[in-house]
Amino acid sequence: MKKHSARVAPLSACNSPVLTLTKVEGEERPRDSPGPAEAQAPAGAEAGGRTSHRCWRCSRAQLKKIFWGVAVVLCVCSSWAGSTQLAKLTFRKFDAPFTLTWFATNWNFLFFPLYYVGHVCKSAEKQSVKQRYRECCRFFGDNGLTLKVFFTKAAPFGVLWTLTNYLYLHAIKKINTTDVSVLFCCNKAFVFLLSWIVLRDRFMGVRIVAAILAIAGIVMMTYADGFHSHSVIGIALVVGSASMSALYKVLFKLLLGSAKFGEAALFLSILGVFNILFITCIPVILYFTKVEYWSSFDDIPWGNLCGFSVLLLTFNIVLNFGIAVTYPTLMSVGIVLSVPVNAVVDHYTSKIVFNGVRVIAIIIIGLGFLLLLLPEEWDVWLIKLLTRLKVRKKEETAEGAADPGSGPQSKNRRARPSFAR
Repeated sequence: MKKHSARVAPLSACNSPVLTLTKVEGEERPRDSPGPAEAQAPAGAEAGGRTSHRCWRCSRAQLKKIFWGVAVVLCVCSSWAGSTQLAKLTFRKFDAPFTLTWFATNWNFLFFPLYYVGHVCKSAEKQSVKQRYRECCRFFGDNGLTLKVFFTKAAPFGVLWTLTNYLYLHAIKKINTTDVSVLFCCNKAFVFLLSWIVLRDRFMGVRIVAAILAIAGIVMMTYADGFHSHSVIGIALVVGSASMSALYKVLFKLLLGSAKFGEAALFLSILGVFNILFITCIPVILYFTKVEYWSSFDDIPWGNLCGFSVLLLTFNIVLNFGIAVTYPTLMSVGIVLSVPVNAVVDHYTSKIVFNGVRVIAIIIIGLGFLLLLLPEEWDVWLIKLLTRLKVRKKEETAEGAADPGSGPQSKNRRARPSFAR
């Protein structure tokens, strides 16, 4: 039996993974020769039993995948909403969004070690760390991870990763977390537009409508606070973050294609190494120029920083590797569900006003996000469903027309008395 491996594009925080999984059907168990009672049973009963057994096994597999999907949705929703709220809380004591971005990105280094631990626990053919590393390095080409490949294929994504997270965190300082989380959902519309222009992806009218809804939602969200400079800057920052996230995803697909789980884990760990080696100087410069300054290292809320980093790491692990146990669409739903969670928290912890314009903007952006989750063949499925309903309706009409013809005979038979003694 051939082994099929999933391929995944490692994404920046808040992107949806693009994976191609090959379904491997389980082998049927050999049936024992039937006994005397089974031999006398009709062939239809045997076929029916086999079909029901197969359906039961299929339904169990689907139920298991849906169960894992619910768990993944809850994990994505809680980790993303939790990291957003914890970042907002951290800025009350530690006003340094870029330093927080740098600190959390350093934790990306743990991706490949965590993947290797899972590989040792689950894989039948165990490899050493060096063997597994060399095999995953083939993702970058025949020569593996060279210095040229590092600066041409990894460094640009490290910059985009940092910009995505920094702009998102800086926006949290300016506006409430509800607006930030719902506006970031527009990144899926930006991904579609860039993929359509750069990658020449298939044109879909429903996705154009979704992109229009996203843009309309952004304008309405700006109008909700009366076009104040503070609000406009915050909205511009989160829209920029969503744009960087979309650019990350499209460029990854254009330059690198797709990656297996091990390759994705190695790539994300390389981004952490790049952050440590080349981005560390920026927080230092910001500290000495007093752009992001703190009086003492004892004043840094290390618990908040570590908690935010753990939640963000959990979010990215589940988002990039959750496809192994469930459907990718369910993971995207988890991002949308974080919006009402943040809204509830903001309602009790901040002075947010949910006026009509803001509520309509949230609904419009959420609707656009859900429209973008529709598969490419959704129109074919819809036509098939309508055709089946139409055929079934015709059959029911034909049966209804045939019943009145047989009605008088059956009525006479029922009305005729029996005089038999």
